[in-house]
Amino acid sequence: MSDIKAQIKEFRIGGKIRALRQQKRLTLQELSELTTLSKPLLSQIENEQVIPPLATLLKIAKGLKVDIHFFFEDAGNRQKYVLARRDEVRSVEKVPRQVSNDTSRPYMYHSLAQGLRHKHMEPFLVEFENRPWDDALFFSHEGDEEFIYVTEGELDFHYNDEVLHLRTGDSIYYDSGQPHGWVAVGEGNARAVAVMYAGD
Repeated sequence: MSDIKAQIKEFRIGGKIRALRQQKRLTLQELSELTTLSKPLLSQIENEQVIPPLATLLKIAKGLKVDIHFFFEDAGNRQKYVLARRDEVRSVEKVPRQVSNDTSRPYMYHSLAQGLRHKHMEPFLVEFENRPWDDALFFSHEGDEEFIYVTEGELDFHYNDEVLHLRTGDSIYYDSGQPHGWVAVGEGNARAVAVMYAGD
């Protein structure tokens, strides 16, 4: 147990919490109100006198609006950019999600920023399968926004009760909290660059 505590101490979690709190111009009292944790406890954590359990750290992460992984990263190794060469782009969704008719979603996502953490945007190269539309392909995710730019082929974008046809060079920005889905149409499959933004 002492070895584990020593390893946790190496991450200097308390110092990271204090630095982030000060960066956000929050007092200990304000962070206490945001996390429902006592001011003395927060002070002890920041001064490395107490190693916070995971549940406590989750509350602090939520109060400071960061992912909990932030506290366990080596600051010196944090990437500032990701260069994606066209012959190095890797698929991040080899196993598509299943829909009600036992066929897979007609998308293959390739991350364009793999390895970069704490992104406000998620850029992908997306390949769309040419297939008939099925209402089971509708999905939504509240609080997010997306941008799609078609680089090859043609797409039908189903958005609520509307169907919008996009050709190469067309783009669309939309609220992805509404039911939506895509299929390639015309000849062959289609490709697009998609940028997804996850709101707070």
